[in-house]
Amino acid sequence: MVMNGMKILCVENQPEDMAVLTCMLEGIGYEVMPAINGKQARDLLSKQAIDGVLLEYDLPDETGATVRAQMKAMRPDIPILLFIGVGSQTPFMLRFFDAYLRRGPQFQNNFTDVDL
Repeated sequence: MVMNGMKILCVENQPEDMAVLTCMLEGIGYEVMPAINGKQARDLLSKQAIDGVLLEYDLPDETGATVRAQMKAMRPDIPILLFIGVGSQTPFMLRFFDAYLRRGPQFQNNFTDVDL
């Protein structure tokens, strides 16, 4: 059920972790576009209206840091949150990302030194 009209690109190569992230993101109203590697993620970012990116650091084809740099070159304005694995920190991570996306530019200006 998509309620807020925002689309998140979720890049995660572990099917179980992708299922958890998708369920949690959809549960708070996001549409989720899944990608399992950097190439697929960049392709989706270039073709879809994406509001934010959750990006696993440990991908099979390249590091999340490399993918992030390439995505920022494509769309400098896109919020990207790098993470490593799904665990007890995941609900907190998603709450932070949700608050960041929903509050828009006024909230984002408070984090000019934080590299999302």
